[in-house]
Amino acid sequence: MVFSPTAGVASALLLVTPYTPNIATIETTPGCLTDNFYGTYGGRSIFHLPPTCLETSSIKALSTQSASLFPYVANGERQLVWLQESAIDSSLVTPEYEAEVQGFFRWLGEDGYSMGSGQQLSSHQRLLSSADRPQVELHLVDLQPEGGSYGLIAVEPSLAPNIEALLPRYWKPYVLPKQPASYLPVPKPAIEHVRNLLETVRFDPVVSSLVNGISLNQMRDDIRWLTGEDGKSGIISRHSFSEGSRVAASWLKERFEETGATCELKTFLTGFAPNVACKYSASEDTTSTVLISGHYDSRGSFGSQRAPGGNDDGSGTIALLGIARVVARTGLTFRSNVELVAFAGEEQGLYGSKAYAREMREKNANITVMIQADMLGYHRPGEPPQLGLPMYIGTPEVAHLVSNMSAIYSPELSVGYTAACCSDHQSFHEQGYASTQVFERAGPIADPMYHNSGDLSERPGYDLSQIRSIAKVQFATLLHAAGFDLPSDEDLN
Repeated sequence: MVFSPTAGVASALLLVTPYTPNIATIETTPGCLTDNFYGTYGGRSIFHLPPTCLETSSIKALSTQSASLFPYVANGERQLVWLQESAIDSSLVTPEYEAEVQGFFRWLGEDGYSMGSGQQLSSHQRLLSSADRPQVELHLVDLQPEGGSYGLIAVEPSLAPNIEALLPRYWKPYVLPKQPASYLPVPKPAIEHVRNLLETVRFDPVVSSLVNGISLNQMRDDIRWLTGEDGKSGIISRHSFSEGSRVAASWLKERFEETGATCELKTFLTGFAPNVACKYSASEDTTSTVLISGHYDSRGSFGSQRAPGGNDDGSGTIALLGIARVVARTGLTFRSNVELVAFAGEEQGLYGSKAYAREMREKNANITVMIQADMLGYHRPGEPPQLGLPMYIGTPEVAHLVSNMSAIYSPELSVGYTAACCSDHQSFHEQGYASTQVFERAGPIADPMYHNSGDLSERPGYDLSQIRSIAKVQFATLLHAAGFDLPSDEDLN
């Protein structure tokens, strides 16, 4: 670790450390880290470090873990935004993409809005700051290949929701809280609940019949409507600020309501499309809730109005619809409350899910299991269908539960871990809820149409059967975690 609190006039010290599943385990002085937590992004956690904690043994011990500490001139009028390069396959690192990244760096260096001249600190690190605006700075560090590069930038708040439009195609922004907060681990009873679910996993012929009821043809119709490929929806883009996202939100609400769910379009920030939150009430007297989700907003190529989002994340959205349609067709009821939520604002920094998860925490909602589906549809030619589980963010026990369900109900999927990070499950994990994500690949992102206006469903590598297989896993996990009954045959489960 490099300690440099005297480098510039700093009113705050920001500590960036490698991700650890439980921050409390690396803290020997109570409160130094756990009371000053900004969040975890990709493979790194960010803290506001009080000067009194600088010399503690817990902080010094991080020096061997590639942690970094740098000064920041705090300004209440500036918004901290984490910039993360997604974990991408080497096949996506084309000369065109590298030129795009270098162009982004040049823009940062030349644009007076946020940056001044750049100073090369090393072959991997760049600190950009403006002499006349020292409170605005960017810190970029190159990580291991599977982890991508990251940066932390302070900008005017009005720019934060739009920063995504300025980033290279494989980079994503995450807005940090205005103030650091206390770290909220998933409580031990919540983890124990998931472990109990794991112990009772068995093949169930009724569950098998239900999950196999997900219709591939209907999923094809749904994705073609959402992308505009069928020529019926008129949707050109589902970007969170576009009219097409509002059309999609209303359509999704209607489709989910047709399955018997009670739905609400929940606004969370001016200018953004709403979250589509749908609920099936429990048949028993319980507050327990199982939540599965995807995000329906999309992102296209720089300069293009087209953002079809067939894979990212139309695939996760049609998985939810496929599950809901089986619920309607069979008339099954859930013993626990069940929520199906299609989030907006994911591409701009998890805005929709952060608002929803924060609301659930403020209500002290009893969310027992949360699973986000993001990018389910692509694998490279010659690769088997796959299921990727998060390497960094999430509850390992929930990922284990999903993996076991896949082995039973979708054995055709090769299951492994991915460094691709992070989707809307992170918002719930940060609020102390047991959560995980399902992804298309046990490895980095390989879809050449990732964040591209060519992200359609009718193209090589887009595999509806893989989407259906992963949806079956989601559905089986939901049925097991929530409990269910079928009409006129109470003894089936």
